[in-house]
Amino acid sequence: MLKEFQEFIAKGNVMDLAVGVIIGAAFGAIVTSLTGDVIMPIVGAIFGGLDFSNYFIPLGAEVTAGSLEAAREQGAVLAYGAFLTAVINFLILAFIIFLMVKAVNNMKRKQETEAEAAPAAPAEDVVLLTEIRDLLRKQA
Repeated sequence: MLKEFQEFIAKGNVMDLAVGVIIGAAFGAIVTSLTGDVIMPIVGAIFGGLDFSNYFIPLGAEVTAGSLEAAREQGAVLAYGAFLTAVINFLILAFIIFLMVKAVNNMKRKQETEAEAAPAAPAEDVVLLTEIRDLLRKQA
């Protein structure tokens, strides 16, 4: 069983997936920071100094706090500002992944185009080999 586990871990796909998950988590933290620390403050300033992170609707009469953290301690709240930030986070991340996939697809298309053009070169070799064969026949 240990040997099977070692074989499973040693496969290239598993290692690629592990690297992808680690890089994805780090990239997610960057996008979260970009959204929360750069984009949302700019959007808030455009809309008159609004801070989306503190937008919530209290779901109980006992919730009277002015900040989201304090309101959560008092009771249930609908934190639509945090949700809006998460949606913007997702859209940024999805757009960046789209750009990355598009770049990889363009590289693959370019390689395929170059690969299709490359087979024309061996025809020269065939001609030379044919000439060598003919010369050898004449000598024999």
